[in-house]
Amino acid sequence: MSNDDRPTILIADDERLNRNMLAELLQNDYRILLARDGADTLERARQDADRIALILLDVSMPGVSGYEVLAALRSQEQTAGISVIFITGQNSEADEEFGLRLGAADYIHKPIRPAILIARVRNLVNLALQKRELERVAQRDGLTGIANRRHFDEALDRACRHAARSFTTIGLALIDIDHFKLYNDRYGHVVGDQALRQVAQLLARHARRPYDVAARYGGEEFALLAPEGHGITELAEQFRRSVVDLRIPHAASTTAPVLTVSIGAAMIAGTSHDDFRLTLLEQADRLLYEAKLRGRNQLAHSAFALAGERGKQGV
Repeated sequence: MSNDDRPTILIADDERLNRNMLAELLQNDYRILLARDGADTLERARQDADRIALILLDVSMPGVSGYEVLAALRSQEQTAGISVIFITGQNSEADEEFGLRLGAADYIHKPIRPAILIARVRNLVNLALQKRELERVAQRDGLTGIANRRHFDEALDRACRHAARSFTTIGLALIDIDHFKLYNDRYGHVVGDQALRQVAQLLARHARRPYDVAARYGGEEFALLAPEGHGITELAEQFRRSVVDLRIPHAASTTAPVLTVSIGAAMIAGTSHDDFRLTLLEQADRLLYEAKLRGRNQLAHSAFALAGERGKQGV
């Protein structure tokens, strides 16, 4: 197993000797990151939150204490789920109770007993990995393997909050397979499921930027979320053409002899307006309906601003 494949542990201690001793105990089985104080710990945790399975955190550090670090980790969405073990020379019951109430998974007293430390770390890392796998499965659509509606809703909420804070734009494309009921009636549901998987995997390949999300929205409907906003029209049109290029026969279609999709793509500027999220969904849905009215197998798109100063324009 390569270093990059191993679970990641962040060791935070202001004493270099302590950091190195813990790293030596664990480095054969884990990828190790080191932090020398509270601020460094928070920065490293944010940068590598998706990979860190566990933090070994000293309580007594200059500037920001271990307790304050844990409180900050728990207050931020991206780091809230990372397990933390306090490593401390403080042996009072009140200190331990306080740390556990803050959300620490365990409390290990100095001097360190290597065998006990390794066993506790192994147990907590295994639990963290199992939890992440369950979360991954819960966010996947069982048929197509791409993100499900729950994952999409969560990603859209995060994207809207970020866009509202930073006044950036969000792009959203809602996609519908044309005449899919007729497809199922003609070829059967087993073949229909195969077609859904092909379309879904193709959509996933078009969600190529770091924060793009391809999701099954429901039934034969899909969604492509582009939190960076710009480029959603090009991505959506490339995807529409790629579906045609799959050349999946659809003899029952009144649009084309092959499987096609209709797409509504909206781009909206970030704002703190209460209806921001709802407006984005409504506009993408309206544009999808417009694409269907025009004859299907096409893209309808526009940009919107909730405050009236910018008006509509083509994306």
